[in-house]
Amino acid sequence: MLIYIFYFFIAIVVVQLFYYLGVFGKFAFAKPQTITPKNIPVSVIVCAKNEEKNVTNYIPLLAEQNYPDFEIVLIDDASSDETLEVFEEYEKKYSNIRLVKVQNNEAFWGNKKYALTLGIKASKKEYLLFTDADCYPTSKDWITAMASQFTTEKTIVLGYGGYEKKENSLLNKVIRFETILTAVQYFSWAKSGLPYMGVGRNLAYKKEEFFNVNGFIDHIQVRSGDDDLFINQAATKANTTIAYSPESFTYSKPKESYKAWFIQKRRHTSTANYYKFFDKMQLGLFYSSQLFFFLTVIVLLAFQFQWIAVVALLATRYTIVWIVMGFSAGKFRERDLKIWFPIVEIMLIFTQINIFITNIFSKPVHWK
Repeated sequence: MLIYIFYFFIAIVVVQLFYYLGVFGKFAFAKPQTITPKNIPVSVIVCAKNEEKNVTNYIPLLAEQNYPDFEIVLIDDASSDETLEVFEEYEKKYSNIRLVKVQNNEAFWGNKKYALTLGIKASKKEYLLFTDADCYPTSKDWITAMASQFTTEKTIVLGYGGYEKKENSLLNKVIRFETILTAVQYFSWAKSGLPYMGVGRNLAYKKEEFFNVNGFIDHIQVRSGDDDLFINQAATKANTTIAYSPESFTYSKPKESYKAWFIQKRRHTSTANYYKFFDKMQLGLFYSSQLFFFLTVIVLLAFQFQWIAVVALLATRYTIVWIVMGFSAGKFRERDLKIWFPIVEIMLIFTQINIFITNIFSKPVHWK
């Protein structure tokens, strides 16, 4: 039995190296991205539901961007706090803000996609740039950096939405590691010509792409997925590119408790069930190979079976993964995570197992 486990272990290592070197290396070792400013019309779209504090802090950072031709479409999705009142004050203060007020609709109650659709239809510019109400750009050149990646052919731009650092917090390191691992995956597959998702914290596309697939209609019944399910449907090798210059990043505050983050990740993970078959397959293979790598290592080393070969393969895998993730973390300005890599990776793997099992027995909670 142990010999078969050993052969299986070798196969798992090969799979892992394929992902990290063959796929993720396309992003990790890519050259730094340059920004060539373009004067194209952009509508920045922000959908908020009960986000009074965040929109108070972050809308001015959007309104004061250094960009010649943009508007901000603020969508209040039937908030019960003072979000709408804050939006109305900013509408008076900034001439480039457009306000969309969404009333509860019995057919689409609590559905963010319905609210976003109204905002997209109300927008006046040709290119749409999305971020969440709890996000803020890293610089006043955020719109410039994201818009610079549009070309005649590339009409979808995938951006990076990170989380703030919190000192002396292991949970914060796990959250940020999970975020860069996810970004490395969807950036790398996009560079490979197989884009499969993006994040609503930082995403841009030409308005015609939205109407080409009839908006969110094909997955309107799924409460989440206004970002990743849309990209999974609309993105192709021909029309999709990525933005990863530091000026293009957005950030938001991470969850401060494991329970809150766990609930958030359950929601995000549940939408993957609606991805295209290949995308579900490659994601499933990657995450299962991570799990089986650790399980087979434990078994083989416990019985000291071919332990020299096992240790050599273990060291090879860790060295390559550390290099790839280290270069990637550098691109995302998350270099401090490199020394924590083995610990946060193991914590993340077992969190994902917990999420997978929990989602089987209960449905996650979605838009507020």
